[in-house]
Formats: sequence, C-alpha cells, structure tokens
Amino acid sequence: MNVLFFLTPKANCAYLEDDFTVRQALERMEHSGYAALPILRSDGTYCGTLGEGDLLWAMKNLCDMDIKKAETHSIMDISHRRDNAPVTADTRVEDLFSVAMEQNFVPVVDDRMTFIGIVTRRAILQYCIDRYLVGEKV
Repeated sequence: MNVLFFLTPKANCAYLEDDFTVRQALERMEHSGYAALPILRSDGTYCGTLGEGDLLWAMKNLCDMDIKKAETHSIMDISHRRDNAPVTADTRVEDLFSVAMEQNFVPVVDDRMTFIGIVTRRAILQYCIDRYLVGEKV
C-alpha cells in the first residue's frame, strides 16, 4: 500500500490560486466548507496552506474589516500560521500517518512539487476503522 491509496485527486479538491485576493479566498473557503485550503502557483506547484484564522487576521490587519479592501489584497500578502507539509507519492505510509496527526490534510506532490491531491485525516481514519472492524469480525 502507498500514499496514492488514500489520495483525493486534485480534480476533486478545493484549492486557492496564488493570485487570488483575500475576498476570493474567503468566498472559495465559504463555498467549499473547509477550514483550510492548499495554495497553488499558476504552474500547479504547491506553495502553502491558508486557514480561516489566517483570513480572519488578514481582514483585521490588512483590510480594516472592510470587504471592499479585501478585493485589493493578495492572499500572498497574508502570513500563514502554518503551512501543511507535503509528501510525495513514494512516502512511506507510516510517515504519512505521522504527518497527518499534525494536519487536517496532507498535500501530495510529485517530484517537481506539482500538486496532485490531498490525503485527509478522514480517509486514514476510515481505513483504520474498516481494518479494525474487519479484524473484529474474524
């Protein structure tokens, strides 16, 4: 088994683009329902994670709580509390689990840092529950 077993492909992921404004990020996050989203450059490389808290502080500190000002600031102007560490497809599953313990999702990149998807904690937990329940019934 490898990381790709747990992968939600990029086509099924919500993400932000590095040229988004604060307002666009707020709207994408609201629409997706997620508390944090990966940020991708125009060439598809992963460059960080933006969370709700990051946006809240940006609205206060950069935009003076004004949604119109949020249209003039780039998300790249926002300091991130934490960037989710990415893994590659050849990362050991044990290492993936260790990273996932500290993050809601784990970005997966190829050897050129091109974003290919995410692994969610939910996918890992669902696998563990399925394995545990199957073991109980045997």
